Amino acid sequence: MRNPEKNNHTPIHSALKKTILTAYKPTSKRMLVMTLGASLLVQPLSIAIPTYAAAASSEEAAAASQTMTTQASVKQLVQLSEEMITSGAKRIDYRWANKLSDGAELSNVHVIEIDLANPYVKLDVMNGKAGTVTGVSSVGNMVNKSGAVAGVNADYFNVSSGKGTPIGAEVTSGNLTASTSELTGMYAFAVTKDRKPIIDTFGFEGNITAADGSSFALAGINKASYRTEPDNGYSHANAMYIYTSAWTVSRPDASDSATTPTEVLVQNDIVKEIVTNGKIQGNPPVDGYILRTHGKAAQFVRDHLLIGQPIKANYNLIANSSGAKVDPSTLQMLVGGHTILVDQGAAAKFSRNPSSISPASDRARTAVGYSKDGSKVMLVTVEDSGSSKGVTLEELQKLLVQLGVWRGINLDGGGSTTMIARPLGETGTQLSFPTEYGVTQRQVANAIGVFTTAPQGQLRGIKASGNTTLFVGQQSSYAMKAYDTFYNPIDPGSLTPFWKSSSAIGTFAGNTFTAAKAGQTTITVQSGSINDKLAVEVIGGDQIAQMSVDASSPVLEQGKTISLPVRVTLKDGRKMTVPAESVKWELRGFTGSVNGNSLTINTVNSASSVGYAIARYDGYSAMAVLAGGADKKFEDFEKVTYPISFSGTNGVLGSASVVTGLPGNESSSSLQLNYDFSAGTGTKAAYAVLNGAGLSVEGTPSAMTMSVMGDSSFNWLRAEFMDKAGKSYLVTLADQVDWSGWKQLKVNLPADQITYPVKLKRIYAASIADGQDERLLIGSLAFDNISFQFPAVVPELPKTKIELKVGSKSASVAGKPYKLDVAPVVLNNTTYLPLRFITEAMGAQINWEGTLKRVSVLRGDKLLEMWLGRKEFLLNGIRKQSEVAPISRGGRSLVPIRLVSEQLGLIVKWDGKMGTITVE
Repeated sequence: MRNPEKNNHTPIHSALKKTILTAYKPTSKRMLVMTLGASLLVQPLSIAIPTYAAAASSEEAAAASQTMTTQASVKQLVQLSEEMITSGAKRIDYRWANKLSDGAELSNVHVIEIDLANPYVKLDVMNGKAGTVTGVSSVGNMVNKSGAVAGVNADYFNVSSGKGTPIGAEVTSGNLTASTSELTGMYAFAVTKDRKPIIDTFGFEGNITAADGSSFALAGINKASYRTEPDNGYSHANAMYIYTSAWTVSRPDASDSATTPTEVLVQNDIVKEIVTNGKIQGNPPVDGYILRTHGKAAQFVRDHLLIGQPIKANYNLIANSSGAKVDPSTLQMLVGGHTILVDQGAAAKFSRNPSSISPASDRARTAVGYSKDGSKVMLVTVEDSGSSKGVTLEELQKLLVQLGVWRGINLDGGGSTTMIARPLGETGTQLSFPTEYGVTQRQVANAIGVFTTAPQGQLRGIKASGNTTLFVGQQSSYAMKAYDTFYNPIDPGSLTPFWKSSSAIGTFAGNTFTAAKAGQTTITVQSGSINDKLAVEVIGGDQIAQMSVDASSPVLEQGKTISLPVRVTLKDGRKMTVPAESVKWELRGFTGSVNGNSLTINTVNSASSVGYAIARYDGYSAMAVLAGGADKKFEDFEKVTYPISFSGTNGVLGSASVVTGLPGNESSSSLQLNYDFSAGTGTKAAYAVLNGAGLSVEGTPSAMTMSVMGDSSFNWLRAEFMDKAGKSYLVTLADQVDWSGWKQLKVNLPADQITYPVKLKRIYAASIADGQDERLLIGSLAFDNISFQFPAVVPELPKTKIELKVGSKSASVAGKPYKLDVAPVVLNNTTYLPLRFITEAMGAQINWEGTLKRVSVLRGDKLLEMWLGRKEFLLNGIRKQSEVAPISRGGRSLVPIRLVSEQLGLIVKWDGKMGTITVE
């Protein structure tokens, strides 16, 4: 991911990192027990998830949390699931609590455990560009291209002048592709060819011997220029380095190493070319290398090397703990890391100052360690996304000890933390959990790959896969996978699956399940005598805490098409989007058709100034109000008559101007913001300032849309508004610019917090101090077609004065007498009124559903739903609780007058002495 000395590793701002899991769906555990011949096989506990590989469900997490805090044998680390990846490698998921008391933060911990005693599994280094140490790529791409079945990110790396090269040493398949850096306390992880794990600090020694027998010490192989420790010297001063064909970018030169080199081309151990005070053209050859020399080393070249003469290179690593020489060819792999975390099963003193990797901050973390007997290696990742909070460095030490790590080191973390694994029975690999950037994987220099060498085996088991969370009315197709005796996938084509559900909450047609009602079920797939089970949950309305209709535009206009996705927040905190086929719509004030999540307005009732699109799901409701709202164009930058300027913070450079001809917008003008954060410090921001003090925004908009040309920089994109009192309001347009090309953004404005009128003062890109090396320093953004959306204008309803008296059927509405069917009654200090009278007198619409015993009251922009005998009620899709419930009396529904009136925005006055009630 980064140079650890140039990174402050503290949590990304909540607005930058907590938008990730809206599509995240929890999963359920599964155990497969089957019989083949006469042997009973208990397959690994496993889980399936639609978007990511196995991850803990919220129910499991809640249970784990309960276990941590209530059982006699309290644990901070609780195993949730286990699944084989291949013979000798399995994935295990845990839940970690940072403390055993109230307020504990929970994090997801994901481990790949490798059994080194298994001959069919091996570890090796994967690079961004295969065969080189000078390319970066995502871990997922490395896994796919290398043929690995799993992998995690590994070493820290240089991100600027370092050419994206790993900081530590690297041995790939027994070949030393990069030597160590002369830095204090940087540990590395290795596996020998006889399958023994090693964690140690390593040195490098070597020399070049000329034909005349003289020699000169080698400083390293394939290293970028850097400052050595503890002397803070220049790495390449008076030094000689070898660059092999694994180095495919420009070698360090005067711009990043202060001096011009003398270089020597060597092929087949023969000097082929010498360039004094210059560089050999091209990259190092496959059958040789290039010597890069400076100062005293360059003088050695001039004094002792001649073209056509032989030359010999010798080098090895040194294990600093013992001083023993290590021949790279005796290693299966080696990869660099950072500080030691665990030694002899206990938290170790940090071998290196960890201040540059934010040790006290909750971040995603990656580590590698091995067991006391050296038989198991653990690749450990901690998730920082959604409800998983990441860990501090000390917490990472604690959980490694609880995992049974005997010796372990810290690897690159934060935005680089990535785990890729192949789910059991699957042919492809997938992202195991969200990174700090969601589904986006950061480009890194290298990774530790898990490889299988197992031959094809016989059928061992089958696995059901598919959605584990559904909604009523949703259809979902399930697949059966198969795996062999080595847990590698095999073609299930010769198997005939039969699917069934353990409960009557849905039905199967082939492999497609249709959820008919809420509840829990177990889906079983059977093929011959083999079966697998998958726990499935169908979400019910009683699980919902809040539902909303996120209308793309609230305008009531014939022919207009509006996007109406329905989103829910469950009582356990999960956030989901209800599939279109599960939502039933009720349209009032207009006619229209709903196709998927899109509503097309056909005709608008002539008497209607307001329209209502009411979404219903399993007894739960939410509403979009459509009325005289508007979508008003604000600026398209075609005829700009005001000044646009650039400003930057803390040394940030750049420019802001209106340009034409940008790709994808060639015929139009746009506002372009160029920024250069290279010389900046701390939190960096580049502003496009509009008209100095800003452009005036009319009215009270509730949302803003804007077309933005992204640069995939991962920087933060914001807009600043200013009210007339000079108070600033910052609105996040994008938590991270993770796209290139044009994209339309829509952001809701905090209308309940802004004091209107306001001005749009500036649009800007920002990079907070934490994790800056994970984002681009230099980039360019463009903006166009800014519009504001205004809320639906619902006409204010008249407040009719209603007067009633307890025990009397006589009432007064707007001064006119009115006869009630049922008199108001007082029960347990609560006054009840006949519902139909009170709502009709208030100008509300009422609807009664006898089967559900539900009363719906619609007035203005409020939808109130109540159930007889239930204290819970819904107001605009939010579940709430009242002190009393509606009741039935004499065949009439009676409701607490204060509940209905106050929830609909009316005022109730009670005169206890006279027994009168006034509503207005």
